[in-house]
Amino acid sequence: MLNDLKKDAEDRMQKAVVAMGNNLNKIRTGRAHPSLLDGMTVSYYGVDTPLSQVANVMVEDARTLSVKPWEKQMVPEIEKAIMKSDLGLNPSTSGDNIRLPLPALTEETRKGYIKQARAEAENGRVAIRNVRRDVLSDVKSLLKDKEITEDEDRRTQDEVQKITDKYIAEIDKVLAQKEQDLMTV
Repeated sequence: MLNDLKKDAEDRMQKAVVAMGNNLNKIRTGRAHPSLLDGMTVSYYGVDTPLSQVANVMVEDARTLSVKPWEKQMVPEIEKAIMKSDLGLNPSTSGDNIRLPLPALTEETRKGYIKQARAEAENGRVAIRNVRRDVLSDVKSLLKDKEITEDEDRRTQDEVQKITDKYIAEIDKVLAQKEQDLMTV
């Protein structure tokens, strides 16, 4: 029973780290990367569809993304979706190919992106602490119902804290890598 609680806590904390990593991927660094457009949806015959399902997104060079829709009539819809996004990209179209030049990051925008990355990391830490709180309250209720001993309670609390520390350290490592990527010119 206690092992199930610890396993569940570890699974949920791992999911929090993965979710935080996905959110960090949406923060733009100086390099072009197709994952920049992962969360973008386009109106495809009246249905919001992920961009990756209606077009091919490629890296043209270090600072340019290329979007090639599979249907020519999707070009204006994709342009509209890119303009509405908060990525600050300005598409230029030639025929049925949409080019997205990424502007060079200034020191000010880099610091803004780092602040945004730190906020995402803090959200991840909060999610992990919430998992810890839930598991420890379950353990306390087991102790209250006299299904476990006080020694098992104490040992489980220590093990859950070690798991929590491990995943918070993982979040800090991912954040440090993202900050390094953002500050690289």
